[in-house]
Amino acid sequence: MTGPLTTLKVVEFAGLGPAPLAGQLLADLGAQVTVIDRASGPAQPEDVNRRGKRSIALDLKSETGLTIARAIIADADILIEGFRPGVMERLGLGPETCPDRLIYARMTGWGQEGPLAHTAGHDITYLAQTGVLSLLATADAPPRPPLNLVADYGGGTMFLVYGVMAAVIERAVTGRGQVVDAAMIDGVPAMMGLIHTLMAQGQWRAPGANWLDGAAPFYRCYRCSDGRDMAVGALEPQFYAQLLGGLGLGAGDVPPQMDESAWPRVCAQFAGIFASKPQSHWTQVFTGTDACVAPVLTMEEAAVDAHLAQRGTYTVVDGVLQAGIAPRMSSMSGAPARAPTGPGAQANAILAELGYEATAIAALRAAGDVT
Repeated sequence: MTGPLTTLKVVEFAGLGPAPLAGQLLADLGAQVTVIDRASGPAQPEDVNRRGKRSIALDLKSETGLTIARAIIADADILIEGFRPGVMERLGLGPETCPDRLIYARMTGWGQEGPLAHTAGHDITYLAQTGVLSLLATADAPPRPPLNLVADYGGGTMFLVYGVMAAVIERAVTGRGQVVDAAMIDGVPAMMGLIHTLMAQGQWRAPGANWLDGAAPFYRCYRCSDGRDMAVGALEPQFYAQLLGGLGLGAGDVPPQMDESAWPRVCAQFAGIFASKPQSHWTQVFTGTDACVAPVLTMEEAAVDAHLAQRGTYTVVDGVLQAGIAPRMSSMSGAPARAPTGPGAQANAILAELGYEATAIAALRAAGDVT
């Protein structure tokens, strides 16, 4: 393994959603991530979040399985778990049972306390409860969920990793770990600084009437004659001027850019122009300009896009298209993403590191403590 995190040992309790992605991102940058799974199984190349990790499958209902888990935790720098509050405590693996230097990272939707802490939810639930989903509505349609990117992975994974790295830095000073309570309902509002500013300044109006939510003619998508789309993001005046030039318009052909009363009319004007030619035409017109106009590509097209291909933004591992390692680190230039291994695949090696002899490992497997 290479990368800036090669000195860190992470134990991740298998789960769904943002916690596995956090483990993957740490593993991508060199951390040794050991997943404690519930049962062994074959490797699944398409399970991208398992890439670069190793695994042991333990029966955590047995005292022996718990003893092994505690030994793995004792050797770790960071623990990641994404269960509902209280689950790890009921297993006897809560923060109070762990070494003081351990960074105990907890990933939930609602947080560790509060009236909703023990209820279920998904990305759309947390977006709704924080008020952010209301901003994705339009005047004549309810909000559309932005996949599960905003709450699960933006407000969840990224803030979990951010908290863990902050705790690593503090531990280098104090020698002590701490609990990181990463909640999606906290992370989503934390990303809303610009919108909160605009609201406080009285510059944010009803959903679907603002310059970042599709109302402005210079920040939205347009359909082309072939049914494909172009994305326009010409916010700044100098970029807007290049947009007009590419559309064959001059400043005198449209009202001033920030004349909001004219936006519906300008949107219709731009839509008619884009609809007159296919996406390939507009791509040729705007590529290499500062108009901030780009073709809306399919995932397959994006994978072979010239710019993304040169950077290796996408890669193929064992036949599975997935993102390359991000961010780029000079200490690991060109390092490839590592294929996922199966649940439990490294059990023998992990147990040997803990001091178990081959006969003891065989006994653990026979007893079902290690599956």
